[in-house]
Parts: sequence; structure tokens; C-alpha cells
Amino acid sequence: MTAMLALRALLSGIIITIVSVVSRRYPALGALVASLPLISVLSMIWLWNDRPDAENMARHAEATFYYVLPSLPMFLLIPALLRRGISFPAALIAGCVATILLYLATVAIVARMGIRL
Repeated sequence: MTAMLALRALLSGIIITIVSVVSRRYPALGALVASLPLISVLSMIWLWNDRPDAENMARHAEATFYYVLPSLPMFLLIPALLRRGISFPAALIAGCVATILLYLATVAIVARMGIRL
């Protein structure tokens, strides 16, 4: 089990490293690689391997969809703040805070629709 966990961590780290290295020279290509749901797909594969339960996987995939939506504005807020002269750490914190607030709002909104995240 420990070896599998280490392999998973290593693979995830490699993907993050590839994105950062590619982004230095080709920001748009790095963004494309980062936007691919590679981590989500790998997570689903590992989850299925650990617990091959269709209903559990369906809930996981659906919840991932609902959590992706409130994270998207962060990718517009951060560049807008940076272009207005806000420092990167402050812009990143603002983007993260906005995302957390939008996560909370999403959970409340989808709960009213009968969806439990």
C-alpha cells in the first residue's frame, strides 16, 4: 500500500512539474496541460482500483463537476488583479478566498436542488 501511495504521489508531482516547466516557455501550452482533467482522471482510476463501486464513482464524478464550476472565476480574478498592479501573493490569496466562498455558495445552492456534495 505504501509503495502504491508513493507511486501516486510521484505521478501527480511529475504532472505538476511538467506544467510548470512547459509554462515557463509556453504559458498557453502549460495552461492547456494544467486544464486537462489529468488529476481527476487519475484520481478516478485510483479510486476505482481501491473501491470498484459504481455508485461511489458516480457521486465522486458528479461532485467533481460541481466543484470545478466555482473554481473557474479564480482564473479570471488572479490575472485581473495582477494587471492592476496587485502583488502575486495577494492576488493568489484573493483568488483562493473567492473560490472558497464560491464553494460554500455552490454547496448551499445544489443542496436546494436536492444534490448532496
